[in-house]
Amino acid sequence: MNNRQKHYFRLYLAIFFSLITQPAFSTEIFRSEDATGSVTYSDKAIEGARQIRLPNRAYRHLHQVKKVYDGDTIILKNGQRVRLLGINTPEIESRHRAKEPGGLAAKTWLENQLTNRKVYLEYDLEKHDKYNRLLAHVFLPDGKHLNLELLRNGLAFVSIIPPNIRHADQFSQAQKQAEKKKLGIWKLPEYQVHPLSQITSGHKGWRRYIGALKKIQHRRRYTYLIFNDHVNIRIANDHHSHFPELETYLGKKLEVRGWLSRRGEKFSILIYHPSALILQ
Repeated sequence: MNNRQKHYFRLYLAIFFSLITQPAFSTEIFRSEDATGSVTYSDKAIEGARQIRLPNRAYRHLHQVKKVYDGDTIILKNGQRVRLLGINTPEIESRHRAKEPGGLAAKTWLENQLTNRKVYLEYDLEKHDKYNRLLAHVFLPDGKHLNLELLRNGLAFVSIIPPNIRHADQFSQAQKQAEKKKLGIWKLPEYQVHPLSQITSGHKGWRRYIGALKKIQHRRRYTYLIFNDHVNIRIANDHHSHFPELETYLGKKLEVRGWLSRRGEKFSILIYHPSALILQ
C-alpha cells in the first residue's frame, strides 16, 4: 500500500468511525473522488460515486435543559449551547442584534416546550459549529422533534447547510405546509416575496426574492447565477452535487431565500442547498 492509498484508507476509517457514533441519515450517502483526489460526499448518486453503508440506528443523548436562549438555541445544564440543526428563527433583541418580527414568538414557543425538561440530542456529520455550539436535532422524551415542530408551526424557516442534510426533505415539506396555511412568519409582511429588482441596501436579515435567471458563470470557488447587472446568487462548487444541473434553471423564474450581502453596487445571496432556490 503506497502513501496515497494509506492516506485515503485512514480517511475512510475516520469517516466510518465518525458515522457509527453519529445518527444514521434518512437518505443514502454517496462518495465520489475527482481526478485531483478531492473527495465529496452527497445524497445524489452522480456517475462514478460509491454508496456509503450507514448504520440504521440513530444515536440520541439525554440532557437536561437549563434555559432557552432564543428560538433556535438552547443552553444545557452543563453550560453547553445547542444550535438546532436545519432551521433558523428570526432574531430576538440583544446587545448584538436588533429584534426581527417573529423572533419572540419562536422563543416563547420553545420555552413552553422545554421548561424543566430533558431532551435527546441527535447529531449529524458535524457536531460543532465555528462558535463551538453543539449542532443537533432536539427531541422530547415522547419523540416530538422540536426542529420540525418549529417549521410546522411557521415559527422557523429551513436552513440546510451541507454536510448536515439529515431530515432535509421532511423539513422542506413541513415548511411548505406552514406557508400554505400562512402560519406564523408566513403571514407577516416582512417575509413576503419581493422582486429581485426591488433589492435595496436597507434590506436586513433573511429575505425572499423572485426573478428570472439570465446566465451562469463558473469560477474557481463559486458558481454565480446572474439575474441582472446588480444581483447574483453564489453556490460553492463543493455543494453542486446537492443541486440539480444548474443549467436547468436558466430562463426560469426562481424564488431565492437567504441573507443579502453587498459589495459596492452589487448584491449577492449565498445559498448552500436547493431548499433555498425554489422553481416557480
